[in-house]
Amino acid sequence: MGNLLELTDANFEQEVLKSDIPVLIDFWAVWCWPCKMVAPVVEEIANENQGKLKVGKLDVDNNRQTAMNYGIRSIPTLMLFKDGEVAEVIIGAAPKAQILSKISKHL
Repeated sequence: MGNLLELTDANFEQEVLKSDIPVLIDFWAVWCWPCKMVAPVVEEIANENQGKLKVGKLDVDNNRQTAMNYGIRSIPTLMLFKDGEVAEVIIGAAPKAQILSKISKHL
């Protein structure tokens, strides 16, 4: 996964909520075609923002508790966390420019 973190119910608090830099999370599932469309964009954002932004993927099928805690009802859903709080939510396979416009003000 390159610069992408694999997020789980077990490491979510440490990697996301306690992070000292913003964290972009891609909530996804293996069977989700729109998730596969947005995945390369999420990876590009991770590569281009090293040191300023953590980027991780959370498989909603394997990590149901975290998905439920944040009310994930459709995927892909991207959430930006800053200082342990949800700062932005993008639902659906959004283009890179739209994702960057939402997250750049938090970096």
